[in-house]
Amino acid sequence: MKIFFRISLSIAFSIVLTFSSADVFAQKKSRNISKDERPKNIILLIGDGMGLPQVYAAMSASRDNLNISRLPHTAFVKTISADNYITDSAAAGTALACGVKTNNGMLGMLPDKSPVRSILHIAEDQGLATGLAVSCDVTHATPAAFIANVESRKMAQEIAMQYLDSGVDVFIGGGRENFNKRADSLNLLDSLIFRNYQVVSTIPAMMEVISGKLAGILYPAHPPKYSEGRGDMLSIATSKAIELLVQNPKGFFLMVEGSQIDWGGHDNNIQYMLDETIDFDMAVGIALDFAEKNGETLVIVTADHETGGFTNLGGNFLTGEADGKFSTGDHSGTPVPVFTYGPGASHFEGFLDNTDIFKLMKKLFGFENALN
Repeated sequence: MKIFFRISLSIAFSIVLTFSSADVFAQKKSRNISKDERPKNIILLIGDGMGLPQVYAAMSASRDNLNISRLPHTAFVKTISADNYITDSAAAGTALACGVKTNNGMLGMLPDKSPVRSILHIAEDQGLATGLAVSCDVTHATPAAFIANVESRKMAQEIAMQYLDSGVDVFIGGGRENFNKRADSLNLLDSLIFRNYQVVSTIPAMMEVISGKLAGILYPAHPPKYSEGRGDMLSIATSKAIELLVQNPKGFFLMVEGSQIDWGGHDNNIQYMLDETIDFDMAVGIALDFAEKNGETLVIVTADHETGGFTNLGGNFLTGEADGKFSTGDHSGTPVPVFTYGPGASHFEGFLDNTDIFKLMKKLFGFENALN
């Protein structure tokens, strides 16, 4: 009887908690948005594989000087995919970009392969400028989730093809060989030029572009590590993307990804992870500096998932030391943080699902009735 009583209490508590949580969530979803809470621009920054332990380790390594700590609103995000407790970047990217759950490996599609539209495409439909800046191949999972509809994230050359008619105004990263060294012998760089993109392959050439559409495909494949010569490419790309996109009087949407935080986690390499997280944080600083001056920009910093099962086991904020251990060479199911600043930032609160990031961006932009 005691066992049954305890189980019954547990079940009852779970039911109450479930309905209470649902009621609270419904109240959050129904909150009205004032005119002052509607951003003209949204910059979404995604630290791939960046869980709270990665943020805290980087905070220690930077001697408590992370730009992320400047964002005043914080919440947590569940990352489960449609078919797995532990998501991959494709399913998580699709959730953030399109607001739906899909199976691991799929991009811009429901599990039944029905295509869905991303916030980037919805913003384009409404006349906003759009852009991507990443420290990986631009056909990689996270940026591809905002551009493409494919059954498998491995379809890099098909993803590159879909960039042609995506409408995105600015995209910067690596992956040039998926555009000009293809199995079908097509040269998509020429196709981009035909579509009025200024196609550049170096940072100096990118800096000379002062208006119009930009395809900054700066590396043959993935960019190198920050520690192996990439330098401040991501921050420079973020700044250039903002410079070009802000010229649209209707506003813009920009996604920035610190792609290789994830790879440091997969390698169980603390220094690699820290270098990439701090580099990503520099891009966060660029976005925040712009938003503080602009006054009409919502900045969202989050992650698609945590990688490595990292645990903070030591550090020193005065000397910049950070230490810990990894529990896996893969992703974990650990919830990730979301930090926000600017108009509408206070709507990101509590425990969110990753699909809610999309839903809130769409709602704050005022695009509730736009087809997804």
